Amino acid sequence: MDLDAYSAAHDAEWRRLRELSRQRRFAGRDADELIEHYQAGTTQLSAITTSAGQVSQAARLSVLLSRARLRFTGAGAEPWSQLARFATREVPAALYRIRYLTIAIAVAFTAVASLYAVWVATNPDVVAALGPYEELRRYAEEDFVGYYSESSEAVFGIQVFSNNAWIAAQCVAFGILGFWVPVLLFQNAQGIGMSAGIMAEFNRLDVFFLSIAPHGQLEIYAIFVAGAAGLMIFWSWVAPGSRTRAQALAEDGRAFFAAIGGLVAALLVSGIIEGYVTRQEWPEVVRIGIGTVALAAFLAYQWMLGRRAFRDGETGDLDPLSRGARVVVAD
Repeated sequence: MDLDAYSAAHDAEWRRLRELSRQRRFAGRDADELIEHYQAGTTQLSAITTSAGQVSQAARLSVLLSRARLRFTGAGAEPWSQLARFATREVPAALYRIRYLTIAIAVAFTAVASLYAVWVATNPDVVAALGPYEELRRYAEEDFVGYYSESSEAVFGIQVFSNNAWIAAQCVAFGILGFWVPVLLFQNAQGIGMSAGIMAEFNRLDVFFLSIAPHGQLEIYAIFVAGAAGLMIFWSWVAPGSRTRAQALAEDGRAFFAAIGGLVAALLVSGIIEGYVTRQEWPEVVRIGIGTVALAAFLAYQWMLGRRAFRDGETGDLDPLSRGARVVVAD
């Protein structure tokens, strides 16, 4: 595409769109003309970006279209429409983009936790270094299970949700630092592994898994997702590709911060399960089954709904008109 020739051919339309978007009062004919030029402009913007990417002509036209949309709607898109798009398009697309990194983190986390569990369970000296034997016995036989019923269901669920949400928020917010996510995940894997090792020392490993399985499936996977989002933000400025580092960081930062919406929902559900289900004396198949269904729902949201949105061109970032120009342009 000859961008100069294309711009010259449509310059009169764009100037008219600018005039209409600045007009204070509309007659019916003007409103129809604004919508007509807006629809034509979106097609032209798509043609430019497909052919030449984010060039100055595309940036200028994007600004014009954003202003025009605000003019004929009086605001952005309908709030409920925006919320629906966020929940069904942006969030799952962002989660889908980090699906394989999430699996890689899960494998590494499991390996670290397993190594620590075996190390503790097979080394009496390590067990002795962790504390008095009777205190460890009380932890394995009483405190580990008692932890889940030490306060009311609602209070406990809120506490668990707050703690896990804080861990997830740290992963995403401080992911740009690079080292923060691996350190945080390593510490959590170490803690889980050592707890498992202590429980194994007192022949309570079955209790360990049966206690964490109802809520832990979704809870721990959500933390893996948060870690993957944080690492992707870090990678966006380390290896931005054809984008500038500022562009890559802005686009991926918006996309993966959007993923927090899905993580908040997942952690809220896992908190409810941990507060209300884990402590119940129901058959194990029921308690664990509830956790498995919750995890399966989240996986479907990430892998199936996310794949559909991603194939439609979603990345988790705002739509082109909402995020505006990627370069500074003169009005």
